[in-house]
Amino acid sequence: MSRTQKVRKAVIPAAGLGTRFLPATKSLPKEMLPVVDKPSIQYVVEEAVRAGLTDILVITGRGKRAIEDHFDRAFELEFYLERKGKHELLKEVQETSELGNIHFIRQRDPHGLGHAVSVARDHVGDEPFAVLLGDDIMVDDSQLLRSMLDVNERYGRSVIALKEFPPDRISSYGCVSSSAFDEGLVEVHSIVEKPEPQDAPSNLAVMGRYVFTPEIFEALSRIEPGAGGELQLTDAIGLLLETQSVYGRVFEHGRYDIGQKLDFLYANIELALDRPDIGPDLARYLVDLVHRRNLG
Repeated sequence: MSRTQKVRKAVIPAAGLGTRFLPATKSLPKEMLPVVDKPSIQYVVEEAVRAGLTDILVITGRGKRAIEDHFDRAFELEFYLERKGKHELLKEVQETSELGNIHFIRQRDPHGLGHAVSVARDHVGDEPFAVLLGDDIMVDDSQLLRSMLDVNERYGRSVIALKEFPPDRISSYGCVSSSAFDEGLVEVHSIVEKPEPQDAPSNLAVMGRYVFTPEIFEALSRIEPGAGGELQLTDAIGLLLETQSVYGRVFEHGRYDIGQKLDFLYANIELALDRPDIGPDLARYLVDLVHRRNLG
């Protein structure tokens, strides 16, 4: 098969209300919750940039202006840091606004992930594109995303990220039936949103990384609202399967679901432990804490 057009654009849906982190997210976008010292959405944008995607569209909603401000210049802050000689901090602040060509558009009505992706249609045009969910951060030097882009470029078809989950957790995700296609790659046959464990077609759950052909927009225009009146992206993928192949890239490690409180805490602890400036002190504290709790 001839190679398809190279993916240039990334879409990051970030319009969710973040109800699982209330009351913190009453006025603060959940995507701005810090993981160590960076908001979670910055990890997602950096992942896209490392994979070569420098045209990035962030889908926001009401109360999300802080995301736009974060990726904008902060002249007063930069002036202050320059004046105080805090050059390393100044460099970090300036790099945030220079990551790529970042655009913003609002999803006016919260009609679900499928609707959020459809909002990107005019920006994406007739090109393949990546979708990275703002709730998920991948700490893998963009290896998963790069491999998915390679599959799209090679076969000219959509690719979704898949991870094995035990039956008691599969009902929280989209789930696929599939067959082996290549090493670490499967061909998807069907997809269902949040099945009950006994109805799940497999143990492969859909994670928050996708690379789509532009035909996904036609499928999105045809889906009907599901539970809660939301338009499900999985339903659009199911329609896409009627006309073209969809592949799944299976991975194991590197993902944190920042939308879950425990995963949010795991990410903060594990990424902090990897930091040479704070990791050793944190490790000693955790060892001491576990020792004291066990004795108690």
